[in-house]
Amino acid sequence: MRLLLSLLAGALFGGGLFISGMTDTTKVQGWLDVFGNWDPTLAFVMGGAILPMVLAWRLTEGRKPLAGGEFPALPRPELDHRLITGSVLFGMGWGLAGLCPGPAVASITYNGMGGLIFLAAMLVGMGAAPAVGRGLDRLAAPA
Repeated sequence: MRLLLSLLAGALFGGGLFISGMTDTTKVQGWLDVFGNWDPTLAFVMGGAILPMVLAWRLTEGRKPLAGGEFPALPRPELDHRLITGSVLFGMGWGLAGLCPGPAVASITYNGMGGLIFLAAMLVGMGAAPAVGRGLDRLAAPA
């Protein structure tokens, strides 16, 4: 049952990414080009993702998922070096490639060699992230 729900959720997410244009690198880069040929339509996509998520956080408080396990805790509100570094790297990759992890996986079947290279680089980065994080923790620790 859990596998079926995961498949359905993933298919819905991937379909939403495709329909919204998030898998189109030129659309994403157009959103980021505020001083050029700016395309504001992805603001609606972001709003369509953020607003339901706010409701979901509230509705899941004190509840258990139907398929077992636990709902994730709310993120900590403070900014730390890990969040800032990760956000900068994510934004740089998103701006350069026009893809983030979800759309990169959703577009793997039709995005050509560039999509495969991005996906490979993303997987290498995800694999290296724990070691880099530990190094950042050591640098940020008080002497």
